[in-house]
Amino acid sequence: MRPKIFMLDQFLLERIIQEAFEVLSRVGVLVENPEATQLLLDGGCVLHNRRVCIPQALVEKALYTVPSTLILYDRDGKPALDLSEDRIHFNPGSSALRILDWPSQQERRPQTADLIRLARLTDRLPHLAAQSTGLVAGDVPQAVVDRYRLYLALIHSSKPIITGTFTLLGFKVMHDLLAAVRGGQKALRHKPLAVFDCCPSPPLKWSRLTSQALIDCSRAGIPVELVSMPLTAATAPATLAGSLVQHTAETLSGIVLSQLAAAGAPVIYGGSPVAMDPRTGTTPMGAIETMMIECGYVQIGKYFNLPTHAYMSLTDAKVLDAQSGLEAAMGAVLAGLAGVNVVSGPGMMDFENCLSLEKLIIDHEICGMIHRLVRGIEPRGDQLAADLFGDLESGDLFFTSEHTLNFMRREIAVPGPVIDRDPYEVRRRKAGHSIGERSHQRLQELLSAPAPQPLPEATARELRRIMTADAQRHGLRTLPDGEQG
Repeated sequence: MRPKIFMLDQFLLERIIQEAFEVLSRVGVLVENPEATQLLLDGGCVLHNRRVCIPQALVEKALYTVPSTLILYDRDGKPALDLSEDRIHFNPGSSALRILDWPSQQERRPQTADLIRLARLTDRLPHLAAQSTGLVAGDVPQAVVDRYRLYLALIHSSKPIITGTFTLLGFKVMHDLLAAVRGGQKALRHKPLAVFDCCPSPPLKWSRLTSQALIDCSRAGIPVELVSMPLTAATAPATLAGSLVQHTAETLSGIVLSQLAAAGAPVIYGGSPVAMDPRTGTTPMGAIETMMIECGYVQIGKYFNLPTHAYMSLTDAKVLDAQSGLEAAMGAVLAGLAGVNVVSGPGMMDFENCLSLEKLIIDHEICGMIHRLVRGIEPRGDQLAADLFGDLESGDLFFTSEHTLNFMRREIAVPGPVIDRDPYEVRRRKAGHSIGERSHQRLQELLSAPAPQPLPEATARELRRIMTADAQRHGLRTLPDGEQG
């Protein structure tokens, strides 16, 4: 039996959905994009006081055409993420504006070299199924940072990518980069390599940029991850159930827009809600109430039979301390038990503002434990406790028995060197090595290991041509030194 957690009973779940239908039909959504507005009106919506009201029948039609399963493929065209049922996949959190600098233990703006290290590290961590454009480079013009981070990710890692665009002009360049790797737009549509985050603005609004990205992705066959972000008591109702109503309404409105743009376009039911801390007014991703909202909307997404996503396994801590570990682990456990298909968050800290490569390595160990957890307790062999039926006095049982040799490696997920399971005397001789220090040492080892199979030279040249041409249009004559590693 796979261990599971449910946050909502059936009555509350259906009540939330029904109230979200009523919000969409009576209150509607504010859409700042004329093309998106026209799509919705042509599809049967009604404009009322500048807001687009969406009838329940149109929502139900969109839910009928949106695919219930999705497979993402790696750079080589091999299946990498099967987003169906309760299969879970971890990837680093995304779009951090700062990185935790290990020598100084201070946050700073990321540079090209940091983005390269993130991509290379993610490629070497097997419990991370995908990478993300997790850092925003500070050494290129802001106008090109969205496609530049995608460019570096494609060059330096073979895993699928969770990404997104920051500008109206960014999508075309990013689409060209992905198509160049896959071998054309048709091949990219057939074997998706990336997912684009598209975020409605709370409460109940689609900006010109995010609605255009949603339309562009849907027409190109690129999967979108709808990331509704209600903030309790600030941009959403104060109650968890009320925030779930808003999250459901915003996400369903995105599904409708995607299906009107291209029926059958792939969509992931995601989000990044936050339960505001009333003491500080901050947005704690490590709050248990935040995680409860996430588990709740994931349950709703599964009710709609859609792939799901959540930002979990993050921390609001600013250093690698006990708070960092407890919040990241608690989020990962809940995500695993809720069956979230795409879990974004490992490596992230400080309210999603900062990424730590050392934390990413620690969180990778947590991810491995979660993969073991969701396998549950399985029957092994003809007798569950075969050793107990042998000669208990012979000394040939348990550790050296055939039953142990057959099943021990499948039963016990042995962590890497970051996790301390040494006896006290052994650990005492290694004094001074905290989990952060062990993680930093492991980081150096992993990045010094031989690189995986690089991109074909012709493909790498084409990516560089596309990126250089775009950078030059925005005043950057050459790409930063070291962008090729």
